[in-house]
Amino acid sequence: MIKLEVTGDLWIATLVRPEKANALTLEMLRELADIARRAQDAKALILTGEGKAFSAGMDLKAAKDGLATDPVWEELSSALAALPGFTIAALNGTVAGGAMGMVLACDLRVASPQAKVFYPVMKLGFLPQPSDPGRLAGLVGPARARLILMGGAKLAAEEAERYGLFDRISSTPLETALELAQDVLGADRSHGTAIKQMISAGDRMKP
Repeated sequence: MIKLEVTGDLWIATLVRPEKANALTLEMLRELADIARRAQDAKALILTGEGKAFSAGMDLKAAKDGLATDPVWEELSSALAALPGFTIAALNGTVAGGAMGMVLACDLRVASPQAKVFYPVMKLGFLPQPSDPGRLAGLVGPARARLILMGGAKLAAEEAERYGLFDRISSTPLETALELAQDVLGADRSHGTAIKQMISAGDRMKP
């Protein structure tokens, strides 16, 4: 249910469960986490999905079996955030619930005009993944993070871009993600890693 394509220094991981809006199972999350851990030498890693949605979040049947509190969610987002390469979420459609974790952990988010964002943890009675509120607030600010996580707001693509959650809107998000990765793919691996580390260091120095 995860298709991995490796072309030189470029890795593309695709969620392939379109008949279920790419709802995430434990097996899919484990496979994604394994890919993220193995992608240490990738200059760029792109996450995308098949069908009309990037991911509807957690599979409802799996939720009843305890997936909502499984540590695999945080393992996946932590592995993505720790990658030295350039990570891009190419959102072919809506991203919801727990799927937000991997999206927030990426360096950039490119979304289709039809993509929506919502994270209904308050309504469903779950806590978000531990690192998600901080990453979300870092992108959109604390008040808007509360709007999404506590107010249950559903954002359309243009609003998400205006807030800083989406970095680009494109009718062909995967193609746009590939274009954005070209400079990194054409450079020395250490050069891209160094710039990413400098940006992260500067972000940590903010008051």
